[in-house]
Amino acid sequence: MASPQDIRTAREISRRWPLISASVAVGLVLVLGAIIAFRPHEPFALDLEWMEEILEHRSPVWTVPALFFNYVGGGILGSVIIPLVIFLLLLAFRRPWGATFFAVASLLSVLAVQVIKHTVGRARPTEILVNVDTGSFPSGHTANAATMVVVLAILFPRVWVWCAGIAWAVLMAVSRTYLGAHWLSDTIGGLLLGAGVAVIVWAPLAHRLARESALPHPFLRPRPAQPPST
Repeated sequence: MASPQDIRTAREISRRWPLISASVAVGLVLVLGAIIAFRPHEPFALDLEWMEEILEHRSPVWTVPALFFNYVGGGILGSVIIPLVIFLLLLAFRRPWGATFFAVASLLSVLAVQVIKHTVGRARPTEILVNVDTGSFPSGHTANAATMVVVLAILFPRVWVWCAGIAWAVLMAVSRTYLGAHWLSDTIGGLLLGAGVAVIVWAPLAHRLARESALPHPFLRPRPAQPPST
């Protein structure tokens, strides 16, 4: 039988590699941002090729869902209302540490995006279909989506949560390039930054979150004990 010390050591190791991976992801974003800062008006070749493909395939069929993602992923709805609803739901389901995790990760993600945006000062594409602020790198919509997805997948570790979350984040990224609001590399940076920040915030809270998730659900009755079979 494993001793308490062995269990603690195993938990520390299990947190170490995700934390290292998340730190590397954030580091890559910073390196990419530094490279872009020296060429704010010169997109990468991959960015230009991707944008050419996007412009060739623009049609009302794709514009409507792209505008939907633009609406729910930013502005008051995506930046305030939806995160606030998720935060309150976590509190309602007696997940205070989960709510704290979500709030801190979301705020730090938004702060990191804005700091990098204003530091890098990358020019956006010219074929934009929506109103945007200044600074193209990284994509705030995509970073917000990635942070939300990783946090919820950590709190509710189910395959369908991960699959739905990954699909949501990828579609958000594609929609940002489709609308001409971002270059492809902006969305890649947003995905890495949002996911990395979420994991970095998770690491010091992992033990408390694990204990909290082991508590009985407040709105579900426990299953009655089955009589022993004869």
